[in-house]
Amino acid sequence: MVMKTVLLACFFFFVSVSYSLPLSTNGRWVVDTPTGDRVKLRCVNWASHMQTLLAEGLDKQPLHGIVNSMSSLGFNCVRLTWATYMFTKPSNGNLTVDQSFEKLGLLEAKAGIAKNNPGVLNMTVLEAYDAVVDELGKQGIMVVLDNHVTMPQWCCGDGDGNGFFGDKFFDPNEWQQGLSIVANRFKGKPQVVGMSMRNELRGPRQNKQDWYRYVRLGGETIHKLNPKLLVIISGLGYDTDLSFLKNETLNSNFDNKLVYEGHWYAFSGGRREDWVHKTPDQICAITMKEFDDKLDFVTSAQNPIPLFLSEFGVDQRGVNDGDNRFLSCFLGYAARRDLDWAMWAMQGSYYVKNGVANFDETYGVLDNNWSQPRNPKFRERYRLIQDMLQDPRSKLPTDHIIYHPLSGLCLFVDKNSNIQASDCLNRSHWSYAGNQAPLKLAGTSKCLKVNGNGLPVTVSNDCSSDQSAWKVILESNMRLAAMDQQGRSLCLDYDTSKSPLILSNECQCVTDDASKCKDNPETQWFKLIQTNAKQQG
Repeated sequence: MVMKTVLLACFFFFVSVSYSLPLSTNGRWVVDTPTGDRVKLRCVNWASHMQTLLAEGLDKQPLHGIVNSMSSLGFNCVRLTWATYMFTKPSNGNLTVDQSFEKLGLLEAKAGIAKNNPGVLNMTVLEAYDAVVDELGKQGIMVVLDNHVTMPQWCCGDGDGNGFFGDKFFDPNEWQQGLSIVANRFKGKPQVVGMSMRNELRGPRQNKQDWYRYVRLGGETIHKLNPKLLVIISGLGYDTDLSFLKNETLNSNFDNKLVYEGHWYAFSGGRREDWVHKTPDQICAITMKEFDDKLDFVTSAQNPIPLFLSEFGVDQRGVNDGDNRFLSCFLGYAARRDLDWAMWAMQGSYYVKNGVANFDETYGVLDNNWSQPRNPKFRERYRLIQDMLQDPRSKLPTDHIIYHPLSGLCLFVDKNSNIQASDCLNRSHWSYAGNQAPLKLAGTSKCLKVNGNGLPVTVSNDCSSDQSAWKVILESNMRLAAMDQQGRSLCLDYDTSKSPLILSNECQCVTDDASKCKDNPETQWFKLIQTNAKQQG
């Protein structure tokens, strides 16, 4: 009877997703092991490593509803965090949820759990963690288990004792013990596809020698005990630096299970103010080159390995200018490289953070009540990077999408040849041979044409004039420009506050003193995205 129940659970999990499990790697891609087809990870982080030892939000909404909202927002996996002491110290793991919240004096949050998830209160915190993983599997969501910290607390700082092997709360032996317990505990759950062995290694003790030593040990521990899992390894400097691998590789891929991870935010590299005070095209180019050099190079090395961007995020309210510009730049890059990623974060609030109960998470996809997206246009904004755009096994031709990251929309030519910015579910494909070549609408003889400054662009049968000769300009590679009849270089521009149409306007910040230009060019940021994948619906 038990075996029958397990088989039924596995059956319902597999029919709810469009691929089978487990996952492996093939070159730079994560793939479905049985078929070899690519599986794109489009994930969201869900914090379960904080002082309460409980996945956030169960005081606000039923567990089933939280997981359902992940699917409805386009996520296919969750990076679920955990703290080492949850599993290695029985005094933590054996606490009931009720006891944990009583201990912290979180009576209002406890009452919310009693209302929305009453069955959770009498579970131990480990049983509650299992229940979250089980509900994710039931609804067809893959799970990456992320060892976020040792001591249950907010992460991260150089001096918090959780940063690197040998720190106050980071005993390497206890860390390996925790990895062993977790790898074993979730061995029979097919929805658990990987383990991220440690979040954001950092601090004054970090060094390459210990990194190589311990990540090999950690990877071997996970792989030996649960060989079906992806082994996900972070670098140094808060997960922003793997560049040392250019000189010395890890010399193990754990039977095609190795994945590297990285993190990137507007503030990475100390650049938060740069996004506001420096020329946006230049800072976009500098930042994405650094991302290439420090992280994404692993996908194009001689022996390529997948990169999982396991954290990126912004203030979802849209009020932070630096975050906003970073996001437009980053979405263009992420779409071009078709990255696997995990957004920070699902939670709209924390039970407690920094001593404040019901702490609001402005980077949260959901609002403080966990009832709706904090950004009402969330799905539209992130639609394109949720699609698989590059399929290594595809026999379809490679075309281009014209993508506007600020809005999240794509150029679409309707049956009357009108050009509009549309949800990327409806997008036109274009052929493009390179700088100053026409952008030809796939399957037609029509090309994208400039008609004049401040005028809508159109499609035309005239593909030989300068008005249809497009080039990518500036170091950001985020501007598409062509000449009008007066010889002016005009850029594609989409600004709904001025016109709902796709226009061509004089290009901003392209003069000799462009380095002094602080104008915001985001309305003119368009990215040509190559794709050979069947469009997803």
